[in-house]
Amino acid sequence: MTDALGWRRKFGVIAPSTNTIVEPDFYRMTVPGVTAHFSRIHIRDQNMAGDSGMERLLEQIRDEIGSACERVLTCEPDYMVMGMSAETFWGGVEGNRAFVKQIHDLTGLQVATGAEACERALKLYGARRIGVVTPYQPVGDANVRTFFTELGFEVDKIIGLRCPTAVSIAHVGPDELRAALVELAEGDVDAIVQCGTNLSMVGLADEAERWLGLPVIAINAATWWMALRDNGVTERIEGAGRLLREH
Repeated sequence: MTDALGWRRKFGVIAPSTNTIVEPDFYRMTVPGVTAHFSRIHIRDQNMAGDSGMERLLEQIRDEIGSACERVLTCEPDYMVMGMSAETFWGGVEGNRAFVKQIHDLTGLQVATGAEACERALKLYGARRIGVVTPYQPVGDANVRTFFTELGFEVDKIIGLRCPTAVSIAHVGPDELRAALVELAEGDVDAIVQCGTNLSMVGLADEAERWLGLPVIAINAATWWMALRDNGVTERIEGAGRLLREH
């Protein structure tokens, strides 16, 4: 029988247990007949200070992601959505492909990742030179740069906010993010990308596109856009940026 609320599509979403932003972001962008069902990756040590801290965080994600996928499969989703982004950039283009294959092998389902969603959005806009803001440590920013550079984009500048813990990413406010966007726009870029699904950026990106005159790709909006469009859901959504409003 068809699900009473997810009668069009049920999305299985994987997110770290420390993430308080991506779930409400996805809910605010929902459309009738599409539901999101979260499975949490247990983060036991949320310290991500320095490169070693971020590496330890990703090790926890890798150890737990199989169990998270197994749990969410019990609701019989139609499609998988990654509510985390760092791991989808790790190892560049081949790293993202290997990650997608891993999730597909675990679930038998297609998957939306933040890295691929940003790639699709940038190509849609015809962007070549970009600026990026992340909550990551330098090792994370290096992997983001590698991913986009391997795709042929010129990364003018990355502003890494170096958040000390996984939870503290969600504490970054609009003033700090606004200042980062303005600084990145000074680099004569074609678009700005925001990484890190626990950064609250969807609403601010929608506003910033108007006063910067540039595409500002918030990763949660881009990932949700990819998931909807891959599943034939074409409704336009207001308040979450040009991708969901116009494409």
